[in-house]
Amino acid sequence: MGKKEAIKLFEDKKIRALWDEEEEEWYFSIVDVVCVLTDTANPQAYWRKLKQRLKNEGNETVTNCHGLKMRAADGKMRMTDVANTEQVFRLIQSIPSPKAEPFKLWMASVAKDRLDQMADPERSISQAVADYRRLGYSDNWINQRLKSIEVRKELTDEWRRGGMKDGQQFASLTDIITREWSGRTTKQYKQLKGLKKESLRDNMTNVELALNTLAEASATEISKQKNPKGFRENAKVAKSGGSVAKAARKQLESKLGRSVISSDKASDYIAPITDADDIEQLPE
Repeated sequence: MGKKEAIKLFEDKKIRALWDEEEEEWYFSIVDVVCVLTDTANPQAYWRKLKQRLKNEGNETVTNCHGLKMRAADGKMRMTDVANTEQVFRLIQSIPSPKAEPFKLWMASVAKDRLDQMADPERSISQAVADYRRLGYSDNWINQRLKSIEVRKELTDEWRRGGMKDGQQFASLTDIITREWSGRTTKQYKQLKGLKKESLRDNMTNVELALNTLAEASATEISKQKNPKGFRENAKVAKSGGSVAKAARKQLESKLGRSVISSDKASDYIAPITDADDIEQLPE
């Protein structure tokens, strides 16, 4: 499940959000929403009490929210309760607040902005750059990440041309490429980095991301030349593309005297938020 982190601002207060690419749905941190609507000093405690009251009232729409990992004030990924747009609107009805109506309008604006971005890829790219910068990623890493997105899109278009379908076939071909150049399956790679639902690409170092991009770009070019049909032929092309990046990885490692595949994550080098106001507005 592809999810993208974002920070949304409401009246200069930060609300952590995740965009689910498959469901095309926003998920918002509930404690951040509570913090904005109530100005409480302890939004976690407020949400715990409200959640219990809503459960007692049988309000399953709000209380059946689930947890996702989001970046806390100290820069670490922590589990937090999240709600989709419909659940947040229901939640607003349960919290007496003079900010309720302005917040509803803000929520509608967030949804519209995303629809506009989907209709205009250039706006979506600009938003991605802004979101990554807010999260603390370096401009060098962001540029590589955006290029990898472009390369990935070209590869998946090529797979579709060859009769492959989104879902399991795309995942299997991706796994073949990853295993060939890195020596690990996608699952093993994520385990190495301590990831669960987070994006592997968003947690690759600069070198890892460059090699993965090389592998996918190579697979695309080989596919254009070979014109594979069916999964078996596409799998051979995927492995060939991965082998190009594998050769580059081996050559680099021979120069460095160490493996470039590591448990390091790009997010490990993001400076944590230290401003007192940000910490108060962005609870764990």
